[in-house]
Formats: sequence, C-alpha cells, structure tokens
Amino acid sequence: MSAQHSMHRPSFIAEGLRSTGSAFRRQPPAALITALAITVIYTVFSVAQWNRMDTPSWDLGIFTQLAKAYAGFDAPIVPIKGDGFNLLGDHFHPLLVLLGPAYAFFPSGLTLLVLQNILIGASVLVIARLGIRRLGTITGTCLGAAYGLSWGLQTAVAAQFHEIAFAILLLALALEAMIDRRVRAAVVWAGLLVFVKEDLGLTVAAIGLVIAWRYRDRIGLWLAAWGLGWMLLSVAVILPLLNSGGQYDYSDRIDVRGMLADPVGALVTIFSASAKYETVWLLLLAGGFLFLRSPLTLIMVPTLAWRFVAENPVYWGTEWHYSAVLMPVLFAALIDAIDTSRRSERRWMRAADAAVVPAVTVVALLLLPSQPLAALADPETYRQSERWETAQRLMDQLPAGATVETGVVLMPYLVPHTEVFWLGSENPPPDFLIVDNQDWSWGTTHPEDAVAHAEETYPGESYELVFQDDGYQVVRRIG
Repeated sequence: MSAQHSMHRPSFIAEGLRSTGSAFRRQPPAALITALAITVIYTVFSVAQWNRMDTPSWDLGIFTQLAKAYAGFDAPIVPIKGDGFNLLGDHFHPLLVLLGPAYAFFPSGLTLLVLQNILIGASVLVIARLGIRRLGTITGTCLGAAYGLSWGLQTAVAAQFHEIAFAILLLALALEAMIDRRVRAAVVWAGLLVFVKEDLGLTVAAIGLVIAWRYRDRIGLWLAAWGLGWMLLSVAVILPLLNSGGQYDYSDRIDVRGMLADPVGALVTIFSASAKYETVWLLLLAGGFLFLRSPLTLIMVPTLAWRFVAENPVYWGTEWHYSAVLMPVLFAALIDAIDTSRRSERRWMRAADAAVVPAVTVVALLLLPSQPLAALADPETYRQSERWETAQRLMDQLPAGATVETGVVLMPYLVPHTEVFWLGSENPPPDFLIVDNQDWSWGTTHPEDAVAHAEETYPGESYELVFQDDGYQVVRRIG
C-alpha cells in the first residue's frame, strides 16, 4: 500500500504544478507583468531599506518575533512587547500564522518585507485583471499600475511589515468577486478579514451591507453580522483574555462616552485637523473623484471614521500603513464606476473614463516625487549602512538563544538568533544589553557608559563590556 502511495505522489505533485501553471496562463499577460513589476520595485525598495538598517518602527521586530514563534509551532509570545507577552492579546490577527512556514524556510526579518511585497503584487494582479476584463487592456493596465503605485501602498511598504498586507489581498479578491456578481466568493474572501485585525470587522460589516443593498441578497446581512460579531468578540473577550493586563490596549484611542455626551463637539473634532483633509484630498485625487459614484465607496467609511474620531494624530494623515486598506476599495470602486458610466444613457458619463483614467494615471506619477519610492532615484538609497559590518561583528558576539535588550534599529536583525527585549519595556535582566548611540529609541541622549546604565537599570546585577566600536556598546551579565 505504501508503495502505491509513493507511486502516486509524484503524479499528484505534477498535477498540482500543472494546475498552478494553468491558473497563471489564464491571467491577462498585462496584469501579470504589471503585478510583477510592482512586486520587484517594492522589493528593491525593501532590500535597500534593510541594507541601510533603516528601521522606522518596532513593528518589524515584533512581527519577526511572532513569525519565529509560529515557525516553531509555539504561541505568539513576543518579548519585545514585554516578558511573556502574547501578541494575540494586542491585536486579533490569527491569520498571521501563515507567516510561520515562510519564516521557517527563510528565518529573517527581510522575509516578512518580501512577503508583504508579494501580497501587494498579488493584489495588483487582481485589480489589474478586473480592470482589463471590465474596461479593456490599456485602461485596466493603467489603473492596475496606478493602484500599485498609489500613495497608500507606498507608505505601507516604507513603514515595513504589518498585518494589513493580508487584508489588502483579501479585499481585492472580495471586491473583484462583488463586481463580477460572485456573491458567495465575495462573502468568503471578506469573511476572512476578521482574522487579520479586529477593526476590519467594521469593514466586513460594510461589505455585507453593500452586498445586501446592491444585490438584494440576504447573505450580505449575515456577513455584516459576522463582521460585527467577531469585532465585538475580539475586543470584549478574546483580546482582554490573552492580554497580560487583562484589557484591550487600544480602548482609550476613541472616547466613545465623550462622543455620545457631546455629539456636536465630536463632529467638530472629526473635521478639525488639516491632516484629515489631506488624506481625503489625496483619496479624491487618486480616484479621480469618479469612484464616488460606486456604492463600493461606502466600504471605506468605517476605516476613515475610526481614524478620524481617534484622538491619536498618527491615524489622521497619509503616513504609515493606515491608508493601505483603502487603496483596493478605491480602485475597485473606480473600475465599477467607469464600468457603470459606460452603460449610462448620458453621453458625458459614458465618456468619463476617457478623461478620468489618464488623470488618475498622471496623478499617481506626479505624486511619486513626494512619496517613498522617490528614494529609488537617489544613489545613496542603495548604499549599505556604514555600520553594517560592525553590526555583524556585534551580533557574532551573542550566543544563540541569549536574551538581549536593545533599541528598535537592531531588533529585526537580532530576532532570528536571540531572544530580544526592547529597552523601553520592563524586562528581566538580559544576558546582553546593547547601547547604540545612533538608535533613535534613546531619544536625544544615550548612556555614555553602558555598564553603568545596565547596572543602574538592573540593581544587584553585574555587567562587563564585551564589545565597543562605531557607536555600539555591548555588555554581558556576569554570573
């Protein structure tokens, strides 16, 4: 029997490869080329960023630590957030278990950056092929390229890995299915979004309501209930249960009671910051305004709403990764609007794409100099960090499995071989402590004497200097 199984296994694999090849051959060549080009461009950007040791936030270190845990079939314990901290108590993203296999084969923080770019590229393929099927090869390709180069995706790539990488592709697939009237497929793709991040439950609910309204299908109401249900369950039960503090850490970002007590004041707050106007204006420009004609635009409302009512200014503007999930919705809505306009009885509406598509493409290109990808035109972008070799020698001083406290910059580079703590958390005494005088984690000043700093931070412990070069100090715990 085992011999029979071994005989059939190669044919099974061959059949799978043939099916995969057939699926690729069915894709419009222009869509494949556009998706591949965008993936390559972003990967070049990410590799250059990695080699420069440009780490804009601690998120890459956090998600690398999570991927490492999943690759070892462990719970997503992330010491960077705190000793024994379960990252499923921070945000509800069980779908990130998919990072485990990729990390197991390529254990590096760079793996996550490349994977994010592949997911973005896959979403470009979906948007481009949708545009090509509905509007023609040239128009669809232009819109696919404009989507791939959109400011929301660029800022997400520059901010490095976040869970929204999975949401971008799922949204593109769900929206494509909606426009193609494959409602059941749309429900499946959209339904998975609740396992990417808790706030996406609101987006799922919006998708469900649009399905119920546009297609008069009751399954949309079930999808809306699914989205709201998982959001409430994750925020009220799952996240506090797994959180070390027994709470949802982001509940204070939106003052719900204050808004209910003073709805007029809340409304004024929503429209009170220039950063919010900039975000809306760039959305309108990127979509050529015409996307507003599609009911799919309503799917953007929950994300914009929670961002604009939040008290944290970081959520309001165009930086970071917060606008990335809006991009597939915007361009799918634009494709839908143009497709609808072409069937309009009004001549000026039928010809709208003649002006809108070139305008959207030109806007994407004109915005490039002010967006992260502009760095690719600067030769300095491709220069490896002057401290790269020093950092490699530093890391060679650290035994595999050692506990290391450090700032943000070195985190993703250290995670594969050590257990990393962030210097701002309350940590147990680490085996090694790194002081980096060029790491922005220290603020305006950094300790001149790493041994004194370590012994002051961890009273009763003794440390000795084992490495000092190029602005780095590494101390080791004695005993």
